[in-house]
Amino acid sequence: MNPEIKRWTFLALTTFTLGSASSLIETGISKSIDSFLPDGKAIASFHRPGTITILSTDGEIIQKLGPATREKVVSKEMPVVLRQAFISAEDRRFYSHNGVDLWGISRAIISNLREGYVKEGGSTITQQLARLVFLSQERTIARKLKEAALAYKLERQLSKEEILEQYLNNVYLGSGAYGVADAAWVYFSKKVNDLSLAETALIAGLPPAPSLYSPLVSPRLAIQRRTLVLQRMYQSGFISEQEADQANSSELILKPAIPKYFNSAAPFFSTWVTKKLPEILTPEQIELGGLKIRTSLNLNWQKEAETIIRLYSPGETEGSIVSIEPKTGLVRVMVGGKDFRVTQFNRATQALRSPGSTFKLFPYAAAISAGLKPEDKFLDAPRCWDGYCPQNFGGKYMGVVSMTDAFKNSLNIVAVQILERVGFEKVIETANNLGIGNERKLGRYFPLAIGAYEQTVLDMTGAYAAVTNRGIYMRPTPFEEILGPKNILLWERRENGYIGKRALKKEVADTLNWMLQGVVKSGTGIAASLKDRPVAGKTGTSEGGRDLWFIGSIPQLTTGIWFGYDDNKETKSGSGEAAWAWKQFMTKIKKDFPTILFPKRPN
Repeated sequence: MNPEIKRWTFLALTTFTLGSASSLIETGISKSIDSFLPDGKAIASFHRPGTITILSTDGEIIQKLGPATREKVVSKEMPVVLRQAFISAEDRRFYSHNGVDLWGISRAIISNLREGYVKEGGSTITQQLARLVFLSQERTIARKLKEAALAYKLERQLSKEEILEQYLNNVYLGSGAYGVADAAWVYFSKKVNDLSLAETALIAGLPPAPSLYSPLVSPRLAIQRRTLVLQRMYQSGFISEQEADQANSSELILKPAIPKYFNSAAPFFSTWVTKKLPEILTPEQIELGGLKIRTSLNLNWQKEAETIIRLYSPGETEGSIVSIEPKTGLVRVMVGGKDFRVTQFNRATQALRSPGSTFKLFPYAAAISAGLKPEDKFLDAPRCWDGYCPQNFGGKYMGVVSMTDAFKNSLNIVAVQILERVGFEKVIETANNLGIGNERKLGRYFPLAIGAYEQTVLDMTGAYAAVTNRGIYMRPTPFEEILGPKNILLWERRENGYIGKRALKKEVADTLNWMLQGVVKSGTGIAASLKDRPVAGKTGTSEGGRDLWFIGSIPQLTTGIWFGYDDNKETKSGSGEAAWAWKQFMTKIKKDFPTILFPKRPN
């Protein structure tokens, strides 16, 4: 063989062998390093620590808490000019490099040395995404090396479009905006497709120092950054010189807006949810974030309830509504006041108010459990117990009456007699079984019978819901299910929730429901009656009319309403106002329930 051919053949084989070996070694090293790095595909389910999404029972977003991207844009709906603006501003060779741009780093070093300060960064969009999702913001050599390694891995695992989409949806852009859709809304009250070129360039200029460059913080710096981005877009051939000049000369017109889902659609309810969350999740799970909480709230009913409180609270009183599904304990409605913006005090869960005659449920329940019957007679006449001398409303007395009529007409004298007959222990035990008096103990005093011990609207409504549920008490809850990162099920009510307990015998509960229906048919609760279905309920008015209550049920839903002043002054009104408001609320939502009857009273 010709020596020259031999030499070239040897060189070719050597080159091929060395190249193959180098490739194999590089692949081996790459795989070895990759095994110590996070999976890039996890970016699709990325969330920042502490983020929580609260959903209604049918999946509508009530609120997003923490540093969450509140609205995302899929790649195919991302405007081309928006991509071009960010690529021009942050990574001009985005489509050419494999994660780390050595040319870009060199260019940035030369530019920064020439200017005498850090004018350009060398990190690619891929590196920024890797840092955003997997790393901290610390400025160390170790972090930069990890960032570079992760960037290479991302480029191998994801397409350029996937990388750009995740970056544009998660990059922080100042003023509480995470991602381009949030920024378009926060600064201009627009969707990304409606942004002008000038507005797009301004947003693309924010990533290097979003808190500093935010137009809401420093309009002058924001416009300077906009000019730089427009210049780079022109240099990259994305826009013409005329387009750049026109956008650069346009006036900065801001229309700031609160980030979407920043404010809750049901603020009293969502604050209650966050307070209850530590009872079922660990601090680590909450801190990790990425939680999706499907709650019990019906947003349509909630809006109706909010309107009822505003329209029907007598005078300048405050008000509260709670609706509970008796069979599950799920809280379907919670309104804790007229306006959350004025005061965040939740009158449904925090306000301790005298329940008035709604508390009579417990002595009557204890009496029926002890064998007394609705037909049993009591003398309704002025009387004292150890110096305690209660009076009936209006100072009227009915003489000898049945328990049924005494309950229907809410006679205080008879209620105290019943307490005396069955004893404090039985009444307190009955109340405890129905969720009342376990945290704040009930005292052994005769005023107990007519509501001397303050309770919350939530707890009282939960007790009445147990009677509606034929004696089975279900602890009120806002949770249906909780999903963690990657939609992993962390908690589900049917598997992990409270299973309920029998608080009253079924026959006792059915008798009470029959008596409660009488209160609405022809007693103090008549203002709550509905023409097309039975209602079981009880009014309550504390001394001086300071608290106005009505707690009423149809078989599928129990709703408690309270009106009163926060400073406990007299309302100069009666509990009929609460009963009437209850009727207005149920009239709005009753179409969602078929008409069914309560169980018949036992013989």
